[in-house]
Amino acid sequence: MTSQRRAVLIAGPTASGKSALALERARSGGGVIINADAMQVYDTLRVVTARPSPEDEALADHRLYGAVPAGERFSTGQWVRSVETLIASLDPSRELIFVGGTGLYFDALIHGFADVPEISAALTFEVQQEIQALDEPERMALLLAEDPATAQRLKVADPQRVTRAIAVKRATGRALSSFQDSQQPGLLENWALERMVLSPDRDVLRERIARRFSAMFENGAVAEVEAIRAQNLDPALPAMKAIGVREISDWLDGVHSREDAITLATIATQQYAKRQRTWFRNRMGDWPRLGLGGAPL
Repeated sequence: MTSQRRAVLIAGPTASGKSALALERARSGGGVIINADAMQVYDTLRVVTARPSPEDEALADHRLYGAVPAGERFSTGQWVRSVETLIASLDPSRELIFVGGTGLYFDALIHGFADVPEISAALTFEVQQEIQALDEPERMALLLAEDPATAQRLKVADPQRVTRAIAVKRATGRALSSFQDSQQPGLLENWALERMVLSPDRDVLRERIARRFSAMFENGAVAEVEAIRAQNLDPALPAMKAIGVREISDWLDGVHSREDAITLATIATQQYAKRQRTWFRNRMGDWPRLGLGGAPL
């Protein structure tokens, strides 16, 4: 009888000690660490996105880190397919350790993912421009006209969801809700799962974020931003939106002082961590909570 496959899922906001905990777990049990962070999939920005260092990667098997060129878009669907291929290639006896701050990735692993076709950046931008000046009732009215089935499922017509639904409908001719209704089961269905959300004290996390970005500035972040700027990439690409890229770019261009760049990037990271915590609280409310680096709360 084949034994049940095992996976550990370590989620949490940025700077909460997830990578260190995953490394400790992998080294003690010979597991495979799999990146579940949407920014850490891109190359060029190891320091800026707080990817594991080369030294840490040498201590355990790390996968899907820096695997995608910064000049490409890498969707959740592509990540899921990459994980599916990876799972099939690994020894079933090895424990898989998924670690990251992208809640949607964990959701896809457990509950499945609606594999919506890739929508062009040009079409998405066109829809964004079209709804930019609309208020919430006007956005809902537009969505009702274009995709009533999806509109009926939305409690609030926020710009991101409306843009997504309209772009999908215009690109495919199908309602976004129809893709959601044909969602495939999660990749880890019937696996033995150990789940955790790292949720350190808010003030401690804010201080760690502030210290980390200052250290990034000293340890290669500037060179990485210079390297990605040299590629002359579309500013709308996900990698170009990584926190720190714009702030350091503005410093390099003389828009901000070094201190202001660090402050602005730190504030943006703290705001991002707050959004992550809200997502985990709303969507992973039943996951065990641990403190900094996995310490019991």
